[in-house]
Amino acid sequence: MGVRQQHHTQQHHTPGYLVASGLILLLSATLCADAFQTMPGFSQLRHSSALSGHAVTSRRTTTLRTRHHLGCLSLRAKKDSQKEEAPAKADLTDDADENFATPPPEEDSTSRGAIPSKNWLGLPRKDGPDTPVLFDDVCKAAYKIKDSIYYTDTKRNQGLSDITNTNLYFKAEYKQFTGSFKERGARNALLQLSEEQAKKGVIAASAGNHALALSYHGGLLGIPVTVIMPEIAPLTKVDKCRTLGANVILYGKHIGEAKEHALEDPDYAGLQYINGYDDPAIVAGAGSIGLEILEQVPDVDVVVVPVGGAGLIAGVALAIKTLRPEVEVIGVETETCASYTAALKKGEPDAAVVTATLADGLAVPTVGPHSFAVAKHYVDRCVIVSEKQVALAILRLLEHEKAVIEGGGAVGVAALLPGGPLDVPELKGKTIVTPLCGGNIDITVLGRVIERGLAADRRLVRFAITVSDRPGGLAALTSTIARAGASVWDISHERAWMHNAVDQVVNTVVCEVTGPLHEARLKAALEDEGYPLLWDIGSNLPTHAQIPGYRE
Repeated sequence: MGVRQQHHTQQHHTPGYLVASGLILLLSATLCADAFQTMPGFSQLRHSSALSGHAVTSRRTTTLRTRHHLGCLSLRAKKDSQKEEAPAKADLTDDADENFATPPPEEDSTSRGAIPSKNWLGLPRKDGPDTPVLFDDVCKAAYKIKDSIYYTDTKRNQGLSDITNTNLYFKAEYKQFTGSFKERGARNALLQLSEEQAKKGVIAASAGNHALALSYHGGLLGIPVTVIMPEIAPLTKVDKCRTLGANVILYGKHIGEAKEHALEDPDYAGLQYINGYDDPAIVAGAGSIGLEILEQVPDVDVVVVPVGGAGLIAGVALAIKTLRPEVEVIGVETETCASYTAALKKGEPDAAVVTATLADGLAVPTVGPHSFAVAKHYVDRCVIVSEKQVALAILRLLEHEKAVIEGGGAVGVAALLPGGPLDVPELKGKTIVTPLCGGNIDITVLGRVIERGLAADRRLVRFAITVSDRPGGLAALTSTIARAGASVWDISHERAWMHNAVDQVVNTVVCEVTGPLHEARLKAALEDEGYPLLWDIGSNLPTHAQIPGYRE
């Protein structure tokens, strides 16, 4: 407590310290990236809630962040002191920054709903890159939210380091109070509201993590929050948002329809719409993860980041590339919704085809234009993973990290596992960090994901086998399976489509084994007994006419 008070005193009463800190950080960002790694050691802090009555359980922290946050804030302290005090850029209701403007209402619209987020005009900047979010914004966001979110651990995982042949670290963002990194951006966006707008409230369209983050921090700050959730939103998340005090409205088949409803229905007039992956304040808040990664793993070589709407990777890449340009930042998205890859191909956000996915948190059809404008400047490349790889990654994290991670938070691991797009020689032996972004996965979905992961890992195998339909035929089959040390997971019989022998039946069998070697022993044992079988048949049994006596 004493350490934190000392730093606060320096902030308010020693301007010279602020300017010095700012010069140090500016130098590290532009000329000497190694200076950031060699800063003095940091003390431990304990997280506490910003408001009484909403205490949050403390978690052990690994470093004192106050020094670099103060340094970030001082980058322009000297210049700002010479200007008239201007309205905060953060005010989402006023044109505080000439490079942003609220979109005009549609010509055919007689009324409008919530206040849309401001659009970046792309005007050239005099003092930085032409992007809607700057490094200053990330630093300020990190300082503002530091006492209201968990400073999550970044720890090395020995088991998965061995499997991937890398030095692999995980940043545990799933340990935030609402279960995802979204709290960082949500808190920052809410803190930037004007006093008048904070009284009116905010609104967002979300099926999960963003809604939970806004609901929670809106409650802490006393800001009314309305969330429009699609009708397919998990009931557990709907109930949790209501428990956190949000006004929950179920509308539409997907996020797009929910957003349109929020912006067009006059019932929501006066509420500020906060985009969960494209609002500049959201991107800046997410960027605080990048600052923490550099503090916790100063020798990092590669950072692998999940990509949905591109807000997370935009903020993280901006922070890391500003301080350590040599660190490679790689995005990962799923084949079921490769919207960032589509944007890269076209040069601007472009709608991608979206299908059902285990990584539902990444299923954003079109990346945010603000996020993309930042990400394309800093992200080195982006790779795509399959549903099978995502399921296997969730299983590996359960086994080796002892953590339940949702599909969207596990795609970084999916890319690094053997057979993944980042299972490449140039990354072997490198120090790699990937954030585990969220752990909000429904229990019913988790059960299905585990089964898919076991199948992808060759620990569940499926085959069709023809056996005698006389008494003892099935017993003989199961005895052979038992002698091979396998366990029957599921079995079904098919008699109607057999045509060459009335005393035979096709059994579709799912067995649990320990891996590929055990699978090979089981297959050999069945073949030795003379059983006609079709191995690893997939899901379309009626099309497999290779089974003797089977009729399509």
